[in-house]
Order: sequence, then C-alpha cells, then structure tokens
Amino acid sequence: MAYIPLVLVVVLVAWFVAAYNKLVRFRNQIKNAWHQIDVQLKRRYDLIPNLVEVVKDYMAYEQETLTKVIEARGAALSAKGPAAQAKAEGLLTETLKSLFAVVEKYPELKANQNVASLQEELTGTENKISFARQFYNDSVMTYNNAIQSIPTNFIASFFNFAQEVYFEIEPESRAVPKASLR
Repeated sequence: MAYIPLVLVVVLVAWFVAAYNKLVRFRNQIKNAWHQIDVQLKRRYDLIPNLVEVVKDYMAYEQETLTKVIEARGAALSAKGPAAQAKAEGLLTETLKSLFAVVEKYPELKANQNVASLQEELTGTENKISFARQFYNDSVMTYNNAIQSIPTNFIASFFNFAQEVYFEIEPESRAVPKASLR
C-alpha cells in the first residue's frame, strides 16, 4: 500500500518526460522542415540568374520583366520567417510566370535548349518546394495540435512552447487566372 504513491509519482514523472520530449521532437521536426524549404529555395534562387542571363539577349524589349524577376528574387532572399518568406515567394512565383509567358512570345527563345532546360529545372524545383511546404505545414499542424491539447498544453505553456506559423500563400495568389481565347 505504501508503494502506490511512489508508483503514481513515477508514472506522472514518466508521462511528463515523454510529453516534454514529444513536444521537443515536434519542434525540431518543424525546424528541419523549414531547413528543407530553405534548401529548395536556395536551389531556385541559384537557377533564376542563369535563366535571366540566357534570355536577356533575346528579350531586349522585355527588360522590365527581367528587372521584376531579379527584384523579386532579391526580396525573397532577404525575407525572414515563414510569413515574410511566403509573401516574397508568392511575388517571385508571379514574376516567374510573367517571364515564362514572355518566353512563349519568342519562338527562337522557346526553342533554345538552355532555356528549356532551365525551365524544366525550375519546374522540378517548384514541385520540390511544394512538397517541402506541405511537410512543413503538416509538421506545424502536428506541433500546434500537441501544444493546444490537454494535458500537454500545461507542459507547453510552462516551458514556453509557442505556436508556429504556417507557410501560407498570399490571397492574391489564390485568384483564378483569367483565360482568354481572343
């Protein structure tokens, strides 16, 4: 009978340690997921100057588009944190779409193997970024659920485990593009 309080204390301490370790694991998973996004974004940032360099000679009259791409890349490089990064990435994605639309106007540029190769690389990178964002957001959801759920929310608040922010796209990016056949 005297062992019951001791067993309860041991069970409570074991639960506490397990819950704390779970929160730490989730937080570290989010950090890892963010670093995976970072790796893919770096790859994207490295490809963009190559693409601009290849197309700039063909696009003498489209310098504004090229300038916007370079400016958007610079803004994305300097963005810090998921919210700012998501906003900058949305702008960069839109400017890249504009660049690809302009490339379509130039048959000799469209047929250029270097341009085609760089477009393919960027498309593959965009897909990898998408998967990395999804993994990050899934990790954030798991972590946020854990720190908001009873009883781990007590441990989370005691040890200052703060909610993480999702990597969300800007509302402007959600707009359905208008197609015109004229």
